[in-house]
Parts: sequence; C-alpha cells; structure tokens
Amino acid sequence: MILHICTRDDWAAGQDPYRPASLDDAGFVHCSDPGTAHLPATALFRGREDLLLLEIDSSRIDAPLRWEVGDPPHPAGIWFPHVYGPIPREAVVAVHPFPPDQDGSFSLPSSIANR
Repeated sequence: MILHICTRDDWAAGQDPYRPASLDDAGFVHCSDPGTAHLPATALFRGREDLLLLEIDSSRIDAPLRWEVGDPPHPAGIWFPHVYGPIPREAVVAVHPFPPDQDGSFSLPSSIANR
C-alpha cells in the first residue's frame, strides 16, 4: 500500500486515470507510506482542512513505481514512493479524510493506523 495526499476538489473532479499536477510538473506522482505520510503533509499543507489520503494498491498501477529520495530531500534521508504515470481510479482502494491535528500538523488517520 502506498498513500497519496490530495484535495477533496481534485479527487471529486473524477478524472480517470487520476493525474495530479505533479505528474506534469515533476514527472511523477508524490506518494508516501503509512510511516511517512505525515511528513510531507505537515511540511507542505500545515493546517489545511480540505485534504484526503488516497490508499493505493500498488499492484493495480501500470506505471513504474520507484522508491527515491524525497523531492525535496528529507533531512533524515527518507525515501518515498514515486509513481511515474497516472493512477487508475480502480487502484485507489480507500479514500480517507485527512484533517490536521489541533496544532496544524498531521497524523496518520486511525482508519489506517489501527490495522
């Protein structure tokens, strides 16, 4: 399982396959795993209340999936999954609300963390 952060509006647009702006801008879709999703969320989206966390079955993606240094690199050298192509909506097996904590940072939703 990999995770992707997006806005409710982007997901509601219903694009199939799903093509976030980063695919054109960076050449890949930024993703995370359950242990790292909070890092880019807090760094890039602190306090935003319109986010979702897409749970993606990587076996249902036709595009290359590579684990690479973050973009930008994380100070601890953490690697993140990058999908080099659009994501079929059928690969998204769950959509989770991703609200910020009281201080604006993010934590993995209990719907994923408690598995």
